[in-house]
Amino acid sequence: MSNDFAIGIHDLSFATTEFTLPHAVLAEYNGTEIGKYHVGIGQQSMSVPAADEDIVTMAAAAAAPITARHGADRIRTVVFATESSIDQAKSAGVYVHSLLGLPSACRVVELKQACYGATAALQFAIGLVRRDPAQQVLVIASDVSKYDLDSPGEATQGAAAVAMLVGVDPALVRIEEPSGLFTADVMDFWRPNYRETALVDGQESITAYLQAVEGSWKDYGEQGGRPLEEFAAFCYHQPFTKMAYKAHRHLLNYCGYETDKDAIEDAIGQTTAYNTVIGNSYTAAVYLALAALLDQADDLAGRSIGFLSYGSGSVAEFFAGTVVPGYRQHLRTAAHRAAVDRRKPVGYPEYRELHERSLPADGGDHLTPSQTTGPFRLAALSGHKRIYETR
Repeated sequence: MSNDFAIGIHDLSFATTEFTLPHAVLAEYNGTEIGKYHVGIGQQSMSVPAADEDIVTMAAAAAAPITARHGADRIRTVVFATESSIDQAKSAGVYVHSLLGLPSACRVVELKQACYGATAALQFAIGLVRRDPAQQVLVIASDVSKYDLDSPGEATQGAAAVAMLVGVDPALVRIEEPSGLFTADVMDFWRPNYRETALVDGQESITAYLQAVEGSWKDYGEQGGRPLEEFAAFCYHQPFTKMAYKAHRHLLNYCGYETDKDAIEDAIGQTTAYNTVIGNSYTAAVYLALAALLDQADDLAGRSIGFLSYGSGSVAEFFAGTVVPGYRQHLRTAAHRAAVDRRKPVGYPEYRELHERSLPADGGDHLTPSQTTGPFRLAALSGHKRIYETR
């Protein structure tokens, strides 16, 4: 059997939370000059989950439009990438499989490597489709970014899920070979099992990210990848949107190019639109960048996009994709903008209450406050089991 066929992202959909905290509210609370947030890190607001929202409800909400459009008969695998896992044994994807009514003849797994996990899931999906071109793989990236209150990382929080259908003859983006890879053992960001919030060394994380940009690009070139000038745009992982600018400037310097401000804006600017108002969504962030680019850019048909996926700890990958002619007919631009616009702003006390809320751990029966207006919710806990419902 010939393997001479295109594989890539056939459909892409995202979801976020019920609530949002504007950074102006956070700045007023802690006495910070708003420019530190709006300009310094490039963030305007952050998505805040309702009491009955989590990575499963966001993931199902992101994936449901895909199965509604394409059906589920060809989906033989669900790969769920997250660093906000809700269980040490059971994949969050199994709950999504149930909520979406996917066929029982389906494998479901969860992947973890900080914010890089979704790119690992995408590459694994491509391998499965290459082996069996008749099947499709549902890749889901869903995370809630959570740091200690009043910590430096608090302003970068966010939450979202991106779902991608991977298969042959993709309608959106063909994923190319090769990939440039990089791994280094660093402690720039981590969350031990006994903590609900992450630990981060901010400066070390920036240094490690930029080191990974160099390393993955170097390997990409050594594997025979495209030259830098062939790319129309670049989708970087965005723990905060200004990090994408830092990363691209660093790449240009590393490759001996001038760091022209307008050229950097052309390459990066349209990828930040969703991340700047949603905040850091960990595994979903680089693919929110792709959604923003496709939803806003002039016709990209036939153009190449560079992807730099970074996960603290650290693992990175640089790879390329080519936008498919006719892709605009398959975009979900209106739905994506509605997902962002539907969020209700909360004041600082309401946000703090949601942030400090934790699920009961006594194994009793506990109903969850009904807050979300989304299609799926975490309804209760009973006997240490999560009970989800479709609205």
